[in-house]
Amino acid sequence: MRPLSARAAAVERYGAPTDQEGSANEPRTRETCGVRWNERWRYREPEGAGFDRVLLFHRYDLVGVFRLDPDGRLSPEPAPEALSPAS
Repeated sequence: MRPLSARAAAVERYGAPTDQEGSANEPRTRETCGVRWNERWRYREPEGAGFDRVLLFHRYDLVGVFRLDPDGRLSPEPAPEALSPAS
Protein backbone atom coordinates (compact mmCIF):
# COMPACT_ATOMS: atom_id res chain seq x y z
CA MET A 1 0.00 0.00 0.00
CA ARG A 2 1.32 3.45 -0.95
CA PRO A 3 1.89 5.90 1.90
CA LEU A 4 -0.39 8.93 2.01
CA SER A 5 0.93 12.20 0.62
CA ALA A 6 1.41 14.99 3.16
CA ARG A 7 -1.71 16.69 1.78
CA ALA A 8 -3.84 13.56 2.09
CA ALA A 9 -2.45 12.88 5.57
CA ALA A 10 -3.26 16.48 6.59
CA VAL A 11 -6.87 16.06 5.46
CA GLU A 12 -7.08 12.73 7.27
CA ARG A 13 -5.64 14.27 10.47
CA TYR A 14 -7.31 17.72 10.47
CA GLY A 15 -10.15 17.49 7.95
CA ALA A 16 -10.73 19.95 5.12
CA PRO A 17 -9.23 23.39 5.73
CA THR A 18 -11.51 26.29 6.62
CA ASP A 19 -9.64 28.60 4.23
CA GLN A 20 -7.15 27.99 1.45
CA GLU A 21 -4.80 30.42 -0.30
CA GLY A 22 -2.79 29.54 -3.41
CA SER A 23 -2.48 26.05 -4.87
CA ALA A 24 0.04 23.28 -5.42
CA ASN A 25 0.55 24.52 -8.99
CA GLU A 26 0.76 28.22 -8.10
CA PRO A 27 3.97 29.53 -9.72
CA ARG A 28 4.38 32.38 -7.21
CA THR A 29 5.85 31.62 -3.82
CA ARG A 30 5.49 33.54 -0.59
CA GLU A 31 7.54 33.48 2.59
CA THR A 32 6.29 33.31 6.17
CA CYS A 33 8.62 32.98 9.16
CA GLY A 34 11.44 31.96 6.81
CA VAL A 35 9.35 29.25 5.11
CA ARG A 36 8.74 29.47 1.35
CA TRP A 37 5.29 28.25 0.33
CA ASN A 38 2.76 28.46 -2.48
CA GLU A 39 -0.32 27.04 -0.71
CA ARG A 40 -1.67 27.81 2.76
CA TRP A 41 -4.38 25.93 4.59
CA ARG A 42 -6.01 27.56 7.59
CA TYR A 43 -8.07 25.80 10.22
CA ARG A 44 -10.09 28.25 12.31
CA GLU A 45 -10.08 27.39 16.01
CA PRO A 46 -9.51 23.65 15.72
CA GLU A 47 -10.97 21.82 18.70
CA GLY A 48 -12.21 25.20 20.03
CA ALA A 49 -8.66 25.86 21.22
CA GLY A 50 -8.71 29.67 20.90
CA PHE A 51 -6.16 29.80 18.08
CA ASP A 52 -6.01 28.90 14.38
CA ARG A 53 -3.70 26.33 12.84
CA VAL A 54 -1.92 27.10 9.56
CA LEU A 55 -0.31 24.49 7.32
CA LEU A 56 2.06 25.66 4.58
CA PHE A 57 2.86 23.62 1.49
CA HIS A 58 5.38 24.06 -1.29
CA ARG A 59 4.08 22.11 -4.23
CA TYR A 60 2.93 18.87 -2.61
CA ASP A 61 5.28 18.94 0.38
CA LEU A 62 4.29 20.13 3.83
CA VAL A 63 6.89 22.75 4.78
CA GLY A 64 5.45 24.27 7.97
CA VAL A 65 2.80 24.02 10.67
CA PHE A 66 2.03 27.13 12.70
CA ARG A 67 -0.27 28.23 15.47
CA LEU A 68 -1.91 31.59 14.71
CA ASP A 69 -2.84 33.36 17.92
CA PRO A 70 -5.71 35.90 18.08
CA ASP A 71 -3.14 38.73 18.23
CA GLY A 72 -1.75 37.63 14.83
CA ARG A 73 1.43 36.05 16.20
CA LEU A 74 2.61 32.90 14.41
CA SER A 75 4.39 30.20 16.40
CA PRO A 76 5.87 27.10 14.78
CA GLU A 77 4.35 23.79 15.84
CA PRO A 78 5.94 20.40 15.27
CA ALA A 79 4.31 18.55 12.39
CA PRO A 80 2.51 15.42 13.56
CA GLU A 81 4.66 12.39 12.78
CA ALA A 82 2.18 11.17 10.15
CA LEU A 83 2.70 14.44 8.22
CA SER A 84 6.47 14.76 8.50
CA PRO A 85 8.51 14.03 5.35
CA ALA A 86 10.55 11.29 7.06
CA SER A 87 7.51 9.12 7.83
